[in-house]
Amino acid sequence: MLLMQCSYLPLNILRELIFRALALFILLRTFSLIFKMEHIPESMNYIQIEKHGDPDVLKLRSQSVPEPDLNEVLMRVEAAGVNRPDIMQRKGLYPPPPGATNVLGLEVSGTVVKKGKNVTEPELGSQVCALLSCGGYAEYCLASASNCLPVPKKISLRHAAGIPETFFTVWANVFARGQLKSGETMLVHGGSSGIGTTSIQLGKAFGATVYTTAGNQEKCEFCKKLGADAAINYNENDFESEIKILTENKGVDIILDMVGGSYFPKNINILAYQGRLLQIALMQGYKAEVDFRPLLMKRVTLTGSTLRHRSKKEKAELAQSLRKEVWPLMDSGTIRPIIHQTFPLEKAADAHRLMENSNHIGKILLKPDEK
Repeated sequence: MLLMQCSYLPLNILRELIFRALALFILLRTFSLIFKMEHIPESMNYIQIEKHGDPDVLKLRSQSVPEPDLNEVLMRVEAAGVNRPDIMQRKGLYPPPPGATNVLGLEVSGTVVKKGKNVTEPELGSQVCALLSCGGYAEYCLASASNCLPVPKKISLRHAAGIPETFFTVWANVFARGQLKSGETMLVHGGSSGIGTTSIQLGKAFGATVYTTAGNQEKCEFCKKLGADAAINYNENDFESEIKILTENKGVDIILDMVGGSYFPKNINILAYQGRLLQIALMQGYKAEVDFRPLLMKRVTLTGSTLRHRSKKEKAELAQSLRKEVWPLMDSGTIRPIIHQTFPLEKAADAHRLMENSNHIGKILLKPDEK
């Protein structure tokens, strides 16, 4: 009816109505953006590595809030994840990429408060989690817009900080490189770690049989409750022998290992025909004596990777793959990040001590305004 009435209006009046409607839309859009904006302080608290060494070198300091580049967003940090590479960087063993800040922190969750000129998504005010190259141990941090993902529906903003580093790592290695398929078997070392708890959940969600190792009975029981088909206490049992029993000497199709050292030859021995060994860290050591004959006879694939130094394009592709394949599982509550404890930002040294003692199950977080 309204369109019929408008068709009888003089052209100049119709133009005036269209102009006013457009002006009203622009005004409302402007007000919407203003309301989403928040006051950004000139300075912020962050954690500085005063010198390479033990956890006590981590100190709370103040510096200017960074400015986003063309393809970056500035986030007000809700929480930041603590990861093993942070420990290595603190000790001087894992430097940040060239040109990047020396502030620790590979993953955060928070709110987008400013964005670069080329950024269309995420919008101002969006609550996201993000994979970083560094900079997360702070009240504000920069993130590539392409590495930001929306907080899943069933996950709190704080707990979402425990998603990016582990989920990107597991997806990149177990699924992109390792090509885990439904019906295959996987061994995950360190099942109670952030990587481990993520691997167990994703492996089961995509139809694999998942075995894992952990350092005590409590951790083994937790892994089984999370979905692991079997959990081996490596302080009481030889995982090589146990896997042979569990698989009737067939071996496993995939091993995700962050230990290295003496684990390497054992891993080769318990891989199945055409098995894949995915090496993502070397916590026990860089060297091992290995009999490579089983690798040849079983046509084993050995691959290793790190996440931090991958290109922006690679990380963006991983983010989109996760959003498509894994985010629906988190939105439905099928899988989740396992959070052990949250520390105030200024207690970063205590968080590092806990991680180095390995007395945790799942992820450790830092929260800037936690008291």
